[in-house]
Amino acid sequence: MKRSPLVMTGLRAGAVAGLLTLALMIGLFYMNRHPLLMAPYLDFRIIVFGVFIFFAQKEFRDYIQEGVLYFWQGMMIALICFTVANIISALGMQIFGLLEKTFVTVYVEQMRSYLSTFPEQEVKRIGKEVFDSNFKALSSTNVFDLTISFFAKGTFIGLFVSVIVSIILRKQPKP
Repeated sequence: MKRSPLVMTGLRAGAVAGLLTLALMIGLFYMNRHPLLMAPYLDFRIIVFGVFIFFAQKEFRDYIQEGVLYFWQGMMIALICFTVANIISALGMQIFGLLEKTFVTVYVEQMRSYLSTFPEQEVKRIGKEVFDSNFKALSSTNVFDLTISFFAKGTFIGLFVSVIVSIILRKQPKP
């Protein structure tokens, strides 16, 4: 069975990106910066996914397609890349969270302290009932909830980055 270079390029880049994402997440946790409490615009996955999607598409375009990359090819490579990276990093986070018991408790404590300093007008904007229900739900948070959230955010980051990189790297054949 012949393997598609498009799929293999995305798989290879995604596997490395997933392992790097997991390593960065664990490193941040042990540096007392919980990786799930970072501002969305400072999420390290934006850079990791961007770099690996860029180089996977560039490799496919330059070495396999002889300088041609259609938008759909770029998007397929990116989709495979960030999906594999998300799966590897989410599974790794699930295992890490089960082995490291303080992973969830530190998240809950730091989130509670953050929410307790929330400005009153922001609470009113969100709605007092919604804010209170989310605050109370923190105590029942488990590693699976954090993993699902991590995976979902990674998917949105990956989609955002893939469109940008695919547009930048696409090259049509000359007529």
